[in-house]
Amino acid sequence: MSEVRQLLAIIDQAYDHTSWHGTNLRGSIRRVSVDQAAWRPHQARHNIWETVVHCAYWKYAASRRFTGETRGSFPLKGSNWFKRPVKKAEQAWRADIELLGQMHHVLRSAVSQLSARDLPRTPAGKKVSNFALLSGIAAHDLYHAGQIQLLKKLYSS
Repeated sequence: MSEVRQLLAIIDQAYDHTSWHGTNLRGSIRRVSVDQAAWRPHQARHNIWETVVHCAYWKYAASRRFTGETRGSFPLKGSNWFKRPVKKAEQAWRADIELLGQMHHVLRSAVSQLSARDLPRTPAGKKVSNFALLSGIAAHDLYHAGQIQLLKKLYSS
């Protein structure tokens, strides 16, 4: 298996493919209701919904390195953390889940175009290699999947 295909497998396992580590990001939001998604453990803390959009944003930000998209081309205005819900509705929650899926697809598509020689490169003006950025996106997905699992438990208690 090529290095790029291995990296894609890691990215996919962290997002929506079965793996040994348990719940991935997509699995963590399966069957999450709009009420669960909008609930906050404290007014100064992020909710599940905001975490989902945050993950979508960072998939977009990572893919920009390879797609040439300009900064500010994310479908939502802003960056990093987005206040959610804007409108507490099932349709809005599903739209943001779909946005996460779209950004994963864009990232995956960009990674599939790379060669093994591209992975260790650190582009001019960047602090981390392409490999570090992309393996970090997988770690980011799993980190937030764990947070979501905890938020679901807190919501239920």
